[in-house]
Amino acid sequence: MTDVVFPQVSAEDPNAEGAVATWFVADGESVSEGQLIAEVAVDKVDMEIPAPSSGVLRLRVQEGDVVRQGAVIAKIE
Repeated sequence: MTDVVFPQVSAEDPNAEGAVATWFVADGESVSEGQLIAEVAVDKVDMEIPAPSSGVLRLRVQEGDVVRQGAVIAKIE
């Protein structure tokens, strides 16, 4: 099982947060390594998150949820 983590957005602030703006893949769908699976919003910047491995995506947070950098936002089985 592989963790999908919210990217590091601030080296100075370990408690920096952002939101999951969009999931491009639904919970339970198959993904391929490198496939774009989500977009996250931090301050005024959006960042894309590719799948770190292939498998079945299991969401841990929903669109709009605010999370701290480094938090697990999904798992790939």
